Order: sequence, then C-alpha cells, then structure tokens
Amino acid sequence: MFGWALAFLVIALIAAALGFGGIAGTAVGIAKIIFFVALALLAISLIAGLFRRGRT
Repeated sequence: MFGWALAFLVIALIAAALGFGGIAGTAVGIAKIIFFVALALLAISLIAGLFRRGRT
C-alpha cells in the first residue's frame, strides 16, 4: 500500500509541475488517505504479531 501512496504522490508532483492544480490536489488527498490506512494496518499487524508470538 505504501507503493500506491508513493505512486499517487509522484502523480501529484508531476501534475503540479505541469500546472494541473486540481488533479494534483486530488492525488495528494488520495495519497494521504492510502498512507494513513497503510500505517493503521501496519500497526494492527504488528500488535497482532506480538500477541500471537507470545502465545506459542
């Protein structure tokens, strides 16, 4: 998912450099959402891994 966030960030940078402000803003918004969802899933996965490791 971090790859998708990075891809949207690159799209936003290219769009901003070419003068497409609306597309750049939308791409940045999408990149932020994907980034924070990926961080939340990473945190959940790490916590679940700690609990699972402790039981065995």
